[in-house]
Amino acid sequence: MSFERQYDAYREAVETYLGGLFTDKVPWADLYEAMRYSLLAGGKRIRPVLTLAFAHLGTPDWRKALPVGCAVELVHTFSLIHDDLPCMDDDDFRRGRPSNHKAYGETLAVLAGDALFAEAFRLIADAPGLDAETRIQCVRILAEASGASGMGAGQVLDTLHAPKTLEEIREVHRLKTGAMIAGACQLGAAISGTPGLSDAAGTYGHKIGLAFQIQDDVLDVTADAAELGKPIGSDKESGKVTYVDLFGVDKCAELVRTCTQEAIEAVAAYDKDGFLSELARSLSERRK
Repeated sequence: MSFERQYDAYREAVETYLGGLFTDKVPWADLYEAMRYSLLAGGKRIRPVLTLAFAHLGTPDWRKALPVGCAVELVHTFSLIHDDLPCMDDDDFRRGRPSNHKAYGETLAVLAGDALFAEAFRLIADAPGLDAETRIQCVRILAEASGASGMGAGQVLDTLHAPKTLEEIREVHRLKTGAMIAGACQLGAAISGTPGLSDAAGTYGHKIGLAFQIQDDVLDVTADAAELGKPIGSDKESGKVTYVDLFGVDKCAELVRTCTQEAIEAVAAYDKDGFLSELARSLSERRK
């Protein structure tokens, strides 16, 4: 199967699963509406696709990883909602339309994010086809990736500590972006059960996570706002120091290629069909 067809199969399965969430008719339907507004706003679904792809390395029944992969997407969506709030990045648009707090107000946006974060762990706890030990392992991986030693820590460093040196900015990216992408990979590895895969998955995830963030920094100064789906130049406007400030666009492009190659090498022994290699390359070339 071609890379595009396999990616589409993973992504369509994720979209179908997410589309079935939070549809009950309840008195707090406005909360569900706000949650689904951001959850179903599109995007490449990179993180759940990574979970499914790594699970697929050890089991042909990759669909049993869907609840876990979608749990990652719930946490990622929570982070985007909160990221856009006035107390954080204060962005009015996300993926080409009003950000959650602009559509529903700050109170409901905060609560929608909180609920998505909590519901992610329920999806793992209730995931059929996984034994209790695997579920606990997945809960731990996602908690570590998103919590006080992962994405949460990265957000604090980014928003409150004004990182300026290469070491400081690298640590922000490792925690804020890389931890969740690596976590998505390691979740799939846990479901796969393939010996040695978890370490390779973590390395792959951190390398493509760094490449992804450097490319984000580049796109923030070179992309078209309509194509990107959010304002450009926001980092400079907010006074953030980025990889582009430190190295320039050309050197950043070289760093993206290096990180991508290191990611490919990390999983070479497992990536028999080349899907993970092609995914890493496609992310390094993205324009939005």
